[in-house]
Amino acid sequence: MTRRFSPSVRRRRLSAVLRQLRHQRGKTLEEVTASLEWSRGRLAHMEGNKWVRPDLGNIRQLLDFYEVTDTQRREAILDLARESRVRGWWTKFKDVFGSDSLVGFESEASVISTYQPIVIPGLLQTPGYAEASARATLTRPAKEVERRVEARMARQEILTGDQPPTVWAVIDESALLRLPSADRVADGQLRHLIELAEDPDNGITIQVLPFSAGLHPGISGPFVILDFPDELDSPLVYLESRTEGLFLEEEPEIAEYRLVFDHLQVTAKSQAESIQLMKKLHADL
Repeated sequence: MTRRFSPSVRRRRLSAVLRQLRHQRGKTLEEVTASLEWSRGRLAHMEGNKWVRPDLGNIRQLLDFYEVTDTQRREAILDLARESRVRGWWTKFKDVFGSDSLVGFESEASVISTYQPIVIPGLLQTPGYAEASARATLTRPAKEVERRVEARMARQEILTGDQPPTVWAVIDESALLRLPSADRVADGQLRHLIELAEDPDNGITIQVLPFSAGLHPGISGPFVILDFPDELDSPLVYLESRTEGLFLEEEPEIAEYRLVFDHLQVTAKSQAESIQLMKKLHADL
């Protein structure tokens, strides 16, 4: 399986390209929109990645205005716009993920760094644990639970592609102690985590943050840092609440969460120590 194509990443990259073109021409939003007789909001939304399906006609107008005459560069930008209009694989799970969510960016991330104080990271969950966690969030109808589990497993397919991301997960010890014992969920989830951590070829590092760490910089809650291979795709931080997700993109915000994650990595047990701890927990079941 190849790495899954992500229109979410393409739309964000297209926005970055349009901002770059405007800055290269030394134009303000007001100057461009006045010349094209557009509303200021239209271009602001385009540059701010507030669109769903970019309009190719609008893109061509901008390329003409910015005097992008090089055929190869012009077609590359238009191709980016076309790719931005494609529906992502996750749209068939829109009832679970929403429109543009974390999975839209995971698909093309080169490094995924995640800290979870309460639950096992979604990319590392077993079907049994995914089902149990869905029920714990008061997802009651059986069909809805099944959809959530199916969506979670589909999301994990990025780990087995030709270019899987590097995953660095720091998991609080409490998340391991909360594993439900019913239906051998804890047994299956711990074995899965141990197998992932012991595989030297999958690019997955798992560190357990022990209770002995006491208070630490991660007490403010879980987060995910996403890095991308293309320099135009700047890093993202993802924060999730019960009802919605929030993406942070500003450099100071990214730097703040990188600093927190660095501290968590240093404070947590090493991969080898974490494997030993998980094996002990598994043996004690």
